[in-house]
Amino acid sequence: MVEHADIWGEEAARRYDTPGVGMFAPEVLGPTVERLRALAGGGRTLEMAIGTGRVAVPLAEAGVAVAGIELCQPMVDQLRTKVGEELIPVVLGDMTTARVDGRFSLVFLVFNGISNVLTQERQIAVFENAAHHLVPGGRFVIELWVPDLRHLPPGRTGSVFAAKRGYLAADIFDVVAQHVVSHHVRFDPEGGTSARIFRSPHRYVWPAELDVMARIAGFSLESRHGGWSEEPFTAESSDHVSVYRLG
Repeated sequence: MVEHADIWGEEAARRYDTPGVGMFAPEVLGPTVERLRALAGGGRTLEMAIGTGRVAVPLAEAGVAVAGIELCQPMVDQLRTKVGEELIPVVLGDMTTARVDGRFSLVFLVFNGISNVLTQERQIAVFENAAHHLVPGGRFVIELWVPDLRHLPPGRTGSVFAAKRGYLAADIFDVVAQHVVSHHVRFDPEGGTSARIFRSPHRYVWPAELDVMARIAGFSLESRHGGWSEEPFTAESSDHVSVYRLG
């Protein structure tokens, strides 16, 4: 399976930001930043897989000290078009092993970032690396989708999760390895024959499995909600925001 370092090249990084819409929409980004600001409690924060700074930049603008870890240089290059190293320092490296100087009150990994790590062993290493960076009692926040296998037809390995004019998206599952490859296909909306495809591999994780990983690394679950506005987490929730406390 292709690793994410091979996916996020210059073109993908340039296309990543969608100002004002999608995951950059104020109604999405605003509650995210506010919740993280509150959880930081005035302390330093570290974002794993900081990307182009979708969350880190507005969090820093809100007065929170932010540092980052990022695997892909083109994503950091895009971040640097917004802010300099003096405001948001970034260590280039794998979030399972990369180290940032100092200790933090909050480490966070948003928008399904832990699913980009493709084995259970390395996902546990993400928790262990987060623990290394935290002060005693510090928090690790993960935003992750709930695997949507209920919509997978019997005997089938794939399902379409979005279809609209000019865009089609489908997931192909390997339920033994807990792998899924998301396929995003964009067509000429005027009916031309050209198309652009983007594939993104993930290892999906059930909430209960995530909690076991956390315990291995010395964390306990403090809270779980269905979104950044602290919506209740229910059997129908498609995503969750889980807060783990160290020690």
